[in-house]
Amino acid sequence: MNITRSLNNWRKYRQTVTELGRMTDRELRDLGIGREDIRRVARQAVAG
Repeated sequence: MNITRSLNNWRKYRQTVTELGRMTDRELRDLGIGREDIRRVARQAVAG
């Protein structure tokens, strides 16, 4: 069960990083996210 959860969390993290990484700097700014914040935002998405 824990392995499944870890795999799903990793997938969600990677998907979030990928989707945010495809956005332009302007789109990210409109969301209040800097390009340097993408990994932090993705970790937060997995955590809660």
